[in-house]
Amino acid sequence: MSIMVPSKTPALITPGRQALDSALHQLHQAAEHLGLDDGLRTMLATPRRSLTVSVPVRREDGHIDVVQGFRVQHNVSRGPAKGGIRFHPATDIHEVTALAMWMTWKCALVGIPYGGAKGGVTVDPTALTTRELERLTRRYVNEILPLIGPEKDIPAPDVGTDEQTMAWIMDTYSVSAGYSVPGVVTGKPTTLGGSLGRTGATSRGVQIATLAALGRSPEGVSVAVQGFGKVGAPAAQYLADAGCKVVAVSDAGGAVYAGSGLDVPRLRAWAEENGGVRGYPHADDLPLDDLLELDVDVLVPAALEGAVTEANAPRVRARLIVEGANGPLTPEADEILSASGTTVVPDILANAGGVIVSYLEWVQNTQAYSWSCDEVEIKLRDLMENAFAEVRALATARGLTLRQAAHAIGVGRVAEAHGMRGLYP
Repeated sequence: MSIMVPSKTPALITPGRQALDSALHQLHQAAEHLGLDDGLRTMLATPRRSLTVSVPVRREDGHIDVVQGFRVQHNVSRGPAKGGIRFHPATDIHEVTALAMWMTWKCALVGIPYGGAKGGVTVDPTALTTRELERLTRRYVNEILPLIGPEKDIPAPDVGTDEQTMAWIMDTYSVSAGYSVPGVVTGKPTTLGGSLGRTGATSRGVQIATLAALGRSPEGVSVAVQGFGKVGAPAAQYLADAGCKVVAVSDAGGAVYAGSGLDVPRLRAWAEENGGVRGYPHADDLPLDDLLELDVDVLVPAALEGAVTEANAPRVRARLIVEGANGPLTPEADEILSASGTTVVPDILANAGGVIVSYLEWVQNTQAYSWSCDEVEIKLRDLMENAFAEVRALATARGLTLRQAAHAIGVGRVAEAHGMRGLYP
C-alpha cells in the first residue's frame, strides 16, 4: 500500500495543495526506505488533529470581516506539538497540514522532544491596522484555545507574525488561565520571557548549515538569497559576516544584483526605509525570476513554498542550495537538481535553528531560568552541526541525497516512538 497523493488536476492545484503533495511524496520515499508497514504509513500521513475556525474581525469603520483560521497537530508521539502561526492571504488547510508534517520530521531530526504543528489565518496582515491585527489575533487564539498550552501545543512566529503577535497570544491565553503562562508560546519579547538569540535563530541555522555543506573556506563564495525578509535578510548578513559574497537578494517587490557583492547592512537599512529592495542605488535591478538562475555558488530560497519547480530547475546554476524556507523545491525540481549534481540541504535541516531556540526558550520558561546569548548560540550550533553530520553520514553510507537521509532519520524516529508507545486501546 502506498500513501495516497491527491490527483494533480491543474485547475485545482493551489500552492498549499502543492506543498502537501510534496510533503506526502517525501514521506512516501522515507517510508519505502525504512520498510514501514501500511498501517504505520497511513498514521504518519494523517494529522492527529485538524481544526478550521471562523475568525470575525471588527474593522476600524465598524464593519465585520470573517476570515478562516487553522491549527493542525500532525503528530505528538515524541512530545507536545510545536509550530508557527502564519498570517498570509494564500494560507489554507493544505499548506498548514504540510508545514505541520515537516515540523514533525524537523523536531525528530534535530533531537528535540516535540511533535509537529502549524497554524494559519487566511489574511493579509499588511492590510490591517495594529488594533485590527490585535483583535484578529486574540479572537483566533480564543477559537483554538482548547488545543494549545505549554504541555500540549506551543505556537511560534512565522510568515506575517512576529514577537508582538506572540505577546498577544500569551496574554490571551494567560487571561483565560488566570495567571501568566509564558511557556504557551515561543518567539515572544524577552521582557515576557523570550529567549536571547531567538530572533535570528532560523537565519543563524541557515548559516551554520551552509558553512557545513560548503566543506571549505567561505571566503569569496557567491550567494543569492531569494526572500529578503525575516529569515533571508539576517541569513544574508550572517553569511556575509562569515566571508561569503552576497551578490543578489530579492523580496516580493523586486530583486537587486551587484557582482562585487552587496553591502548587506546598508541594503537592509534601505529596504526598511523604502519598503523593499527595488531601486537600491548601489546595485542593479534584476527581474525576480532571474535571481534563482544566477551563476552563483550558493542559492538560499528563503521565501515561500514552490519557488523552484520542474519548469525552472533546469536553469538553476548554483551547485549548493540551502532551503531557508519550507518546501521551496518541488519533488520534480529535486529530481532534476539531484541528477545534475546539485547539493540540496533540505528545509527540515537547514531552517531548524528557529525551532531549536524555541525549544530552548520553552525550557527556560518551564524552569523559570534563563541562558545568556552565548550559551544559546553554543547549544544551537551543537544541535545543528550534530544533525548535519548525522544526515551527511547516512547519505554517504547509503547513497542517498541529503533530503532522503534527513527524512529517513526524522520519519524513522517518529515511527520508532509510535512502536514503543503502542496503540491505545
